[in-house]
Amino acid sequence: MVVRLAAVSPPRSKARLPRSVRPPFRVFVNGVEQREGEDYILEGGYLVFNRSLAQEGRLGFWRWALIVFGIAGSYRKHETVDVQYTASGRPTVATGLPVEPAGQGRDTG
Repeated sequence: MVVRLAAVSPPRSKARLPRSVRPPFRVFVNGVEQREGEDYILEGGYLVFNRSLAQEGRLGFWRWALIVFGIAGSYRKHETVDVQYTASGRPTVATGLPVEPAGQGRDTG
């Protein structure tokens, strides 16, 4: 009996580039420069990362209240994506691009 396992690709994340971004540009995750082809690929206006990036969602009422009253903190993992590029001849930075899970395979939209 032969058992075949489906290849499972690792979880990935994607971030939509602002429309004004044109190559060349630089990509940073948490302030660390990323390399195209090694850390991410560019597909259809998205940066598709080869790993899952975590972003803290909205805080619920009770979590927010606990933070305000100093009972708890917000210690969840939160990774930020920034892009440095030139627009109209001026250096520009797009900070805190929203990150979402990328679909399996080549699904990026």
